[in-house]
Amino acid sequence: MKKTKRLLMIFTACAIAFSTGLAKTEPVKAATVKCNTKTISQKYSEAMEPGWNLGNSFDSVGSAGETSWGNPVVTKKLIKEVKKQGFKSIRIPFTAFGRVGAAPNYTIDKTFLNRYTEVVDWALDEGLYVMVNLHHDSWEWANYINADDDNGVSMAEYKAVWTQLADNFKKYPSKLCFESINEPSFKNHSGDVSTEVQMQRLAAVNTEFRNIVRNSGGKNSTRMLVLPTLNTNNSDDRCESLYNTISGFKDPNIMATFHYYGYWPFSVNIAGTTTFDSTTVSDLTSSFNRAYNHFTAKGIGVVTGEYGLLAFDSSSSAIEHGELLKYFEYINYYAKSKGISLMLWDNGNLFSRTNYSWSDPALYNMLKSSWKERSSYSQSDMVFVKAEDSSKDITMNLTLNGNTLKAIYNGKDKLSLGKDYTYSNGAVTLKGSYVSKFINGSYGTKTTLTLKFSKGEPWNVNINYYKTPELSQATGTTSNFNIPVAFNGSKLSTLEAVYADGSGAGPQGWTTYKQYTDAFVPNYSTNLLTLTPNFFNSCNDGVITLKLHFQSGEVLQYNITKNGTTVKSN
Repeated sequence: MKKTKRLLMIFTACAIAFSTGLAKTEPVKAATVKCNTKTISQKYSEAMEPGWNLGNSFDSVGSAGETSWGNPVVTKKLIKEVKKQGFKSIRIPFTAFGRVGAAPNYTIDKTFLNRYTEVVDWALDEGLYVMVNLHHDSWEWANYINADDDNGVSMAEYKAVWTQLADNFKKYPSKLCFESINEPSFKNHSGDVSTEVQMQRLAAVNTEFRNIVRNSGGKNSTRMLVLPTLNTNNSDDRCESLYNTISGFKDPNIMATFHYYGYWPFSVNIAGTTTFDSTTVSDLTSSFNRAYNHFTAKGIGVVTGEYGLLAFDSSSSAIEHGELLKYFEYINYYAKSKGISLMLWDNGNLFSRTNYSWSDPALYNMLKSSWKERSSYSQSDMVFVKAEDSSKDITMNLTLNGNTLKAIYNGKDKLSLGKDYTYSNGAVTLKGSYVSKFINGSYGTKTTLTLKFSKGEPWNVNINYYKTPELSQATGTTSNFNIPVAFNGSKLSTLEAVYADGSGAGPQGWTTYKQYTDAFVPNYSTNLLTLTPNFFNSCNDGVITLKLHFQSGEVLQYNITKNGTTVKSN
């Protein structure tokens, strides 16, 4: 993917079907893949699990080489640390754009290729499986391959680049695999072409790629090749088209790949999809079921070359943390049950490339547990309590995933079953007499309870003391508008913006619920809610009603009036 994730294909805004406010449901239980005899590509995929992407380094575009997009120089220490985290494979995206000479040879810059090769060597020395690919070339120039108005220029460059890469690595061990192209899409210089035409062009690309590699000598005659679906999307037509290509080769050393960043509204926090609800689960299971049915069930190994959440590129807080953890727990479980390996996309914001620590240790702990077993969780990791409700019991339903609750702790102190809480039929009830001890003083998170289960990662529940947020008057411009908010311990979940007729205001007008960070940004340290210039760029003049939805369940209304570039509250 690009420095900021590019959503190429999955959703057309006006065509999204979604449901808000869905009740929590027990996620679908997957049928575990059972094969008496696994094929070569299936075994290869299995051996790669779990995988990690060295994103935004050798795929970055710019004169500064691997540091062009802000990441530090890749070190041998980094590769060693990646291995220590438990990863078995590493995808090292490679972009040739800006690093090749003129036609007809398109010679890859020797210094850059040697440096890239050095990092590949480090990864192989650590015993990792390594995936080499062409990355951002897919949208810089390779999308014109076989275009009606390209005169064969882009295909010639593609063949020249892969001829050099294949020759460079032809003596390398079988743990090195080649991916033909990242997230392929195609068009003419004069405009777009149909999906069917794009799939035909991808088939031609994958065929040329295979021919080049297989005829390049050395160990490339049997090297594992990874072929993507169009847009690395898992739709039935794209999967079937790729299956037809692969099956036609009659080559056992070929895998399929697609990418998955979750149900789009959940992945970016838009359209009111703020929880890992049944629609989000269904999108995930349907996606992996399609890949399984088209490939795995027919003996073709599958690797999800990139997975994660799109919101990671804009804000670590766009997705509520507990819901984020549920997503990563479930996708690792479900993909494994379908025999599909996963490679985590990391452009430098997850695992530090300087101090070798995780920006979100809880996420890593959940990942690590999910590689071997299921984890359990409650319906939310946040509990909000007002002073007047402090004596009331709080019931939390659990999703056990086959585990049993063993105990609840507050730090080192074990809660007393019967006195501090009760447990029955998969539901924990915290006694008001216990919770009330924490509901005093300043607003915010007062304590964190840890639920420990028979297996999997412990689950934290944050007890928050709050009162209803207070909104103040504001005046500003479309380029600088901030609403003073005394959050009082509350957390904003999402925001609606509507005109007087009830239609959506701002960008993504097909929904009244706006996208986190794209349209609005809360700042809890400054007690401000910012409406972004991008929000106002899509707003008509007049009154706009904002509805602030908080994680506590409270909804507050706030009216503003836009008049040209001037904005003020009513």
